[in-house]
Amino acid sequence: MEYTQLGRTGLKVSRLVLGTMNFGPQTNEADSHAIMDAALDAGINYFDTANVYGWGEDKGRTEEIIGSWFAKSPAHRDKTVLATKVYGNMGGDGPAWPNHDKLSALNIRRAVDASLKRLQTDYIDIYQFHHVDRATPFEEIWQAIDALIQQGKILYVGSSNFPGYKIAQANEVAARRGGTIGLVSEQCLYNLAERRAEMEVIPAAQEYGLGVIPWSPLHGGLLGGIIKKQVEGGRRASGRAADALNDPATRAQIQSYEDLLDKHGLEPGEAALTWLLTRPGITGPIVGPRTAEQLESALRAVELELSEELLTGLDEIFPGPGPSPEAFAW
Repeated sequence: MEYTQLGRTGLKVSRLVLGTMNFGPQTNEADSHAIMDAALDAGINYFDTANVYGWGEDKGRTEEIIGSWFAKSPAHRDKTVLATKVYGNMGGDGPAWPNHDKLSALNIRRAVDASLKRLQTDYIDIYQFHHVDRATPFEEIWQAIDALIQQGKILYVGSSNFPGYKIAQANEVAARRGGTIGLVSEQCLYNLAERRAEMEVIPAAQEYGLGVIPWSPLHGGLLGGIIKKQVEGGRRASGRAADALNDPATRAQIQSYEDLLDKHGLEPGEAALTWLLTRPGITGPIVGPRTAEQLESALRAVELELSEELLTGLDEIFPGPGPSPEAFAW
């Protein structure tokens, strides 16, 4: 496994991030523990979760599964860089009770204590804002974060789904206040088929020294060889992938992508992960295996090398927006 610094921090993290969103809803506790064991054995030390994972009436279940894995062995927690998130409503599926969601100082305080209890740990390495809260000023947010850092409950802070201007605003407010070093990472939707983050988010993250953690690196399975799987195994696409393939132009694009990788003897999903590892500013993509076999496939991506010919071909199929600001200016 390769390691890198997380943004401008001294924290060393693996180039692949273990995403745990499927733990609970799709993967039972025993199999989830086996996947975490295998990830740690392979050198993955960066584990990502969120307080809402488990979804519906089972919100918090994923954190509980991770917590029971930590409880098995102190070495698990000692070797893991643990990241979780705050923002979502932790009640039922209806409207949140006032101050039980988003980023008020009250909800941050409540949410971090609840996550620590579920995770069976006394600190969180990277506490992440799961979304922008337009109603809460960053002065209030950083005041709450400063208190948590002083109490030893969190070490670093990251964002998720932030536009570039909010990354800038958050860190400028942090700099004016002093104390916390501000945001150190950003999780964003970024992959071969979805490159809008190159316009503003990634440049802002690089300018402010944030590590970038792409989520949905296979774009909901669209980049994982979905057409070939349909032909060979009769597997039907679902969700985002199915919707995308209903568009003839997108289907032709994905077919060209799979044909190109077949020519180079590469598996589409593994190549899509490797492509992200070649991108400037990227710390490492989040992989969310449902099975041990899916984890093994993701691990092979770290060992792959993509030729310049292949990288050029991928850019031709999935052209990015171009450098910022030239992409939208003269």
